[in-house]
Amino acid sequence: MIKPHGSDTLKPLFVYDSEQHHALIKEAETLPSLLLNSAAAANAVMLGAGYFNPLQGYMNLDDALSVASDMKTKDGLFWPVPIINMTSDTSGIAGHSRIALRDPNVEGNPVLAVMDVDAIEDVSDDQIKTMAEQIFGTLDPEHPGVATFTSQGNKLVSGRIQVLSFSYFQADFPDTFRTAVEIRNEIAERGWEKVVAFQTRNPMHRAHEELCRMAMERLGADGIVIHMLLGKLKKGDIPAPVRDACIRKMVEVYFPKNTVMVTGYGFDMLYAGPREAVLHAVFRQNMGATHLIVGRDHAGVGDYYGAFDAQTIFDEKVPAGALDIEIFRADHTAYSKKLDRVVMMNEAADHEKDDFVLLSGTKVREMLGNGIAPPPEFSRPEVAQILMDYYQSTQE
Repeated sequence: MIKPHGSDTLKPLFVYDSEQHHALIKEAETLPSLLLNSAAAANAVMLGAGYFNPLQGYMNLDDALSVASDMKTKDGLFWPVPIINMTSDTSGIAGHSRIALRDPNVEGNPVLAVMDVDAIEDVSDDQIKTMAEQIFGTLDPEHPGVATFTSQGNKLVSGRIQVLSFSYFQADFPDTFRTAVEIRNEIAERGWEKVVAFQTRNPMHRAHEELCRMAMERLGADGIVIHMLLGKLKKGDIPAPVRDACIRKMVEVYFPKNTVMVTGYGFDMLYAGPREAVLHAVFRQNMGATHLIVGRDHAGVGDYYGAFDAQTIFDEKVPAGALDIEIFRADHTAYSKKLDRVVMMNEAADHEKDDFVLLSGTKVREMLGNGIAPPPEFSRPEVAQILMDYYQSTQE
């Protein structure tokens, strides 16, 4: 099986030993607490689950600045996005070397992790802006990732953590949330060697379905892991339970048994386009995938990124040998009326735009909200029904 990023074996930060776990929970109740923001809490969940291997905790300011500018830590570890814990108020933990980190997304703010504090550093407004522009390629406050990143505060708390909870993800998505450890184990149990990962924050329509099938066939893969984001999204995105239901129905009806794993991970969407695509590659390698599908406008939002920037970054900014996972490059996929099947548009010779079944997201949402199913060439009827039920329920 493919090795994790940066180490020979996966080193999740979740404390699995029951005695040690219980002792840390007990200790945490005696420690000063820091209530995390959602982004820092999601980072803790990803660290605990092994997705951010080989990191041992939150980065300090030097590493964060280095990663933002050069995609590597000060000691040379390749990493595309700073993994940090920012806050606006550290008065409750000042002077303490060991603290409890509390979960902002669960009622009662239970302990999420215990942290050994290496440093509490002030981050200037200029440093925050510089990092934001390097990560997101823009400082536009309308960009949801920029808005989140620049509003977290200017105190950076760094150090190793021991993770004690996976927040709300296990309880809310018991059949879908999986750690990198669990996915690696299941890949091994299935005997898969070549494994394709498909990233999604949306329901999957025909084009996505066929793209997964194309990747499996062209790569000669043993299986595909559909790996959906379960954390926070921007306003207007489809909620995770609805996406989950759509994807499971599609796999159940239209894929051969034992060729697809439907899983999810506990992270908030960054909408960082190319940088987030590279982060996706890092943590898919950690979960055991050998290939990641990177399509048009991967992890993008609005018009901030070029259609294929998330592919070219792997050529221009990722050093040779930095990652073992490989990229399956995909163009926009759509149903060809001429060929009567879904194709990559750049591979369809002698086609005009009208030869494809193309619907805008706005048009699809309008149809679904009115109880009108998109054509079967665009969306499977079983998936469309789930989405129609959801959109109509939001109008009641």
